[in-house]
Amino acid sequence: MTHTAATRIAPEDVAPPVGAYSHGIVTQGPGRWLHIAGQIGTAADGTLPEGFEAQARQAWTNLVAVLRAAGMDVSHLVKVTTFLTDAADVPRLGPVRAGFLGEARPASTLLVVQALAQPAWRIEVEASAFRAD
Repeated sequence: MTHTAATRIAPEDVAPPVGAYSHGIVTQGPGRWLHIAGQIGTAADGTLPEGFEAQARQAWTNLVAVLRAAGMDVSHLVKVTTFLTDAADVPRLGPVRAGFLGEARPASTLLVVQALAQPAWRIEVEASAFRAD
């Protein structure tokens, strides 16, 4: 993340992250912030794929498209919050997420919630990104 003017924070007196994320990210200097609204698994044509993995891939595809439209990529992600409607989907999330994040390790929170805005939605991912000038 050196080109983003963001530094990962990993305090020695805090247990290491239990997944592919950072406990904190410090941004500094002039730059641009992008706050990405919750992205769901709906494709550009309005269709919603069946199955958790397909919805998760589409939600991440949508999130990456928003980053790209702002001149950013996953290395600029600072914070990601993921909402799932079924705890049984947690183990299936990791491989999908890793496929998009690569070596990026944004600060992250995962929540299992009772429902999202539409009953068929199984995942929603929101994020903030920072790109140094």
